[in-house]
Amino acid sequence: MTPDVFRQTEIAVIWDFDKTLIPGYMQEPLFRHYEVDGQAFWREVQALPSYLRRHGAELVSEDSIYLNHILTYVRAGKFAGLSNALLRELGKELKFYPGLPRFFAALKEHISNNSVFQRHDIRVEHYIVSTGLRQMILGSSIAPYVDGVWGCEFVEHLPGPGFLQSGEEGTSQPRVIQDIAYVLDNTTKTRAIFEINKGVNKFPEIDVNSNIPREDRRIPFHNMIYIADGPSDVPVFSLVNQNGGRTFAVYESGSQQGFAQAVELQRQGRVHAFGEANYEPSTLTYMWIMHAVEDIASKIVKRREEALQTKLGRPPRHLGD
Repeated sequence: MTPDVFRQTEIAVIWDFDKTLIPGYMQEPLFRHYEVDGQAFWREVQALPSYLRRHGAELVSEDSIYLNHILTYVRAGKFAGLSNALLRELGKELKFYPGLPRFFAALKEHISNNSVFQRHDIRVEHYIVSTGLRQMILGSSIAPYVDGVWGCEFVEHLPGPGFLQSGEEGTSQPRVIQDIAYVLDNTTKTRAIFEINKGVNKFPEIDVNSNIPREDRRIPFHNMIYIADGPSDVPVFSLVNQNGGRTFAVYESGSQQGFAQAVELQRQGRVHAFGEANYEPSTLTYMWIMHAVEDIASKIVKRREEALQTKLGRPPRHLGD
């Protein structure tokens, strides 16, 4: 059952994945496994939109066309036998930036170990919202520290026409990805933010398009922090910023291009601050995010105590006080 009104004591720390939590792109273990030239693959992906338009496609989703190209490699035998189980297994090879995944646990502990925050049942929840492959994220070392993952999914078995009448339930064929089950691009990532905001991920009976008053949503935007690396995250940066949340950009240590990109994001008002993608204690990034979480928790306490005082009324006083 959905509660009548959420307590709004959860803090959502929402993360992009590629170049935010890991250097580079998560597909690298896939290329290594099949001995495929990753740079050639991405060059083909970049050329696909213009190629498809020349061959009759008027609209092409440039953010997610790489999924179709993975399927093309499967059908051509270059990714022979690729399954969701293998993607999850390859996720174990992903290497994270310094301080991860320990920082995820440290953020939760910082709030849960505070007696004042404990009294108000304030908790940190980590979410990953990525245009990458969900199964690889779920197979990675950071998965146990995460409360939810949005990403692209493949389906391995497609039932034939009339399967409802025939009662077809499964197949004895080897499990190999055949089609795309779920797509997340740079714009539709905002849908995931609204799902977190309204509590759809915790209560599936709530529809993301339902008209829920802001004061009744599970995690208000002002209880959110979004951390990502680049211009492709502008739609989510804008959504979170415009609704009172916090935003932070990261760049790889030593990258002049990444630093300039982060500076520009701040100059445009897209992010509140930025720092190196290093989550070890004493780094600017560690301290900024830790402080932001603590500040949000303190504001939750203040709102709840003020609401309690309003509900109870002022205590009686002696005449003349």
